[in-house]
Amino acid sequence: MSVASTQPRPSPAPQQAGAGRDERLAGVSVLVRLLQRPELGALIGALAVYLLFASVDATPGHLFTSIAGMQNWTDAASTYGIMAVAVALLMIGGEFDLSAGVMTGTSGLLLGMLITRQQVNVWVAIVAVLIFAGIIGAANGMLVVRTKLPSFIITLATFFVLRGVDVGVTRLLTNTVRFDISDQAPGFVSAQSIFGSTFLAPYNFQDAVLWWIAITVIATVVLTQTTFGNWIFAVGGDANAARAVGVPVSRTKVILFMYTAISAAVVGIMVALRFKGIQSGQGVGLEFFYIIAAVVGGCLLTGGYGSAIGASLGALIIGFAQIGIIFANWDSNWYYTFLGVILFVAVGVNTLVRRRAASARR
Repeated sequence: MSVASTQPRPSPAPQQAGAGRDERLAGVSVLVRLLQRPELGALIGALAVYLLFASVDATPGHLFTSIAGMQNWTDAASTYGIMAVAVALLMIGGEFDLSAGVMTGTSGLLLGMLITRQQVNVWVAIVAVLIFAGIIGAANGMLVVRTKLPSFIITLATFFVLRGVDVGVTRLLTNTVRFDISDQAPGFVSAQSIFGSTFLAPYNFQDAVLWWIAITVIATVVLTQTTFGNWIFAVGGDANAARAVGVPVSRTKVILFMYTAISAAVVGIMVALRFKGIQSGQGVGLEFFYIIAAVVGGCLLTGGYGSAIGASLGALIIGFAQIGIIFANWDSNWYYTFLGVILFVAVGVNTLVRRRAASARR
């Protein structure tokens, strides 16, 4: 009778720690995840600028940090924020729109002309203005896609065309550079309650703040949770590679240009209804503020990187500076210098953060 061997089998040698592990499945620390967020630099900057102006506030009772002060700097930042989000998405997609500022004035003037000269219902005029803006945005996008010219050149040409039309047509119809809108126009009261009213009395925050918050949230969801958001990052990062994997590059870019123009129209409508009129120079030069807000918020000029939240934080910084300088009793002529310094510092911080994040992943 044979006896079964009871000699124990040798245990397998322990594997070297990390051997055979797929580095793509390796965990990423909280710090690295934080550094990878494009809005981190803007958040740091917003906190720093807020603390700066809170400390130098020369108003009685330190209004800058009060609810009344918040009403002021959110009012200043809200219209910048609405446009900064749109410009940020376009920049992530690898393009620019230098006509975004003048488009604000053009839209408001068209609204005023339709209401005062054609006696159109305000709501009908709003729809017409939004359609007009969509057409201008589509034209910009299609010209960029078809001609392969830089969007900088195409939209700069659009800027000058619209700038000339604004002044020429307004002077031709009114002998001035302004359209005034009567609050007795059909639909004015209901339209103003949506686009140019206030909330949270007695502080009277502008409705534009709610629009700003809602647009930022929606844009963030689109960028992070939808296929179209992936397309935006893809076409901005490498359009040829995106096209090779089936991303509709041309359609994505045209939609982004249309969204930017329509956002400018919304801001123009808000200004016209809030102040019951608009002048031909409205919005000229503001396109640079929108780009500054987007860049401060972490968007790369080369495309493929950025966030809507970061752009909104960049707009908030501009609002802090615009109101904070007034509350500090500083010479307002230093406002543009301050914005330039913020832009330099923000680009440096964002570059440093991206480099640290890249090195931490290795």
